[in-house]
Amino acid sequence: MIITTTNNIEGKRITSYRGIVVGEAIMGANVVRDFFAGITDIVGGRSGAYEAKLLDARRTAFAELEERARAAGGNAVVGVDLDYEVVGDSMLMVSVSGTAVVIE
Repeated sequence: MIITTTNNIEGKRITSYRGIVVGEAIMGANVVRDFFAGITDIVGGRSGAYEAKLLDARRTAFAELEERARAAGGNAVVGVDLDYEVVGDSMLMVSVSGTAVVIE
């Protein structure tokens, strides 16, 4: 399935719009990981624990988006927007939305 931030797909024709679809993932980071991530941030390194959590949340959100696009009868998603939010003290929300379409 083609998933793109653009409103059209070069070389393809959109034949049907199937509606807005959304994929979301909320991930919690545990206290030990938060503690070590804080130490890493203090000494100036990158936080591998948070990067891994972010990657996992993003993959989950995109998989959900694709599943909902297929359920709507689409074979592509255009106009995708990706948002990140911190919820509470240690929760990360990734939300991805776009328009499910049928392309030829």
